Amino acid sequence: MTGYATLGYGDIALAALLLCINAALSAYLQLGLTRRIIVSATRMVVQLTAVGLVLKALFVVASLWLTVLVIAVMIGFAGYEAYARQDRHFTGVWSWGLGVLSMAVAALLVTALALGTAIRPEPWYHPQYAIPLLGMVLGNTLTGVSLGLERLMASTSQKRLAIEAHLLSGVPIQTALKGCVREAMRAGMIPTINAMAATGVVALPGMMTGQILAGAEPADAVKYQLLIMFLISGGTGIGLTAAVLGGARLLSDERHRLRLDRLKVRHDG
Repeated sequence: MTGYATLGYGDIALAALLLCINAALSAYLQLGLTRRIIVSATRMVVQLTAVGLVLKALFVVASLWLTVLVIAVMIGFAGYEAYARQDRHFTGVWSWGLGVLSMAVAALLVTALALGTAIRPEPWYHPQYAIPLLGMVLGNTLTGVSLGLERLMASTSQKRLAIEAHLLSGVPIQTALKGCVREAMRAGMIPTINAMAATGVVALPGMMTGQILAGAEPADAVKYQLLIMFLISGGTGIGLTAAVLGGARLLSDERHRLRLDRLKVRHDG
């Protein structure tokens, strides 16, 4: 077998029935997730369909500026998702700006490294390579940044009295926040570390599986998957560090005070 069967809409609809089971279980067990499952699945279908149409046209044109525009939109949406996942968030422009900036730096740096060294497409910005690579790095960096910021803000709020006691004794704010920063970094890195540990024996990642189904040699598929995992891990580490250290900076000021007044608690409903 050298290829894979073309999927029809009926095949996809049959697989989608599994989500109906999830929604039914949520309703039966009163988990409160039924609506979120339906909305998320609908968003996924609409977004992937739209992206498929856009990429089809973009691959033909191969325009640098259109590629940059699509990348900017992806980073903007990633920043919004990072903001939306927080129970607490910073006030003002940094409520979403911190996530956008940290993820943009990480994803663009790592993607540029891959395009310039390992992939080397012609032209270097070809959307067929740049956009999928950036999407994989950005998606995983989003998870790390979201978890890291959530833990940083929650830990700082919970340990407010202890932090302020350290500050009153003359400890610099950077030192007083070190424990919270360490917790946030660990929380953001754990999913990536777990994914690396399970990859291969427990799980075959999507890119590797897709290449094998398309007829690629398993050894070549492994090489590409290793490349992607290293890029994802590096991007997550860079983005997480920028987000957590930036968040710690926003939670303090030049007078070494704890600035929890810059946080706002989300009230759903």
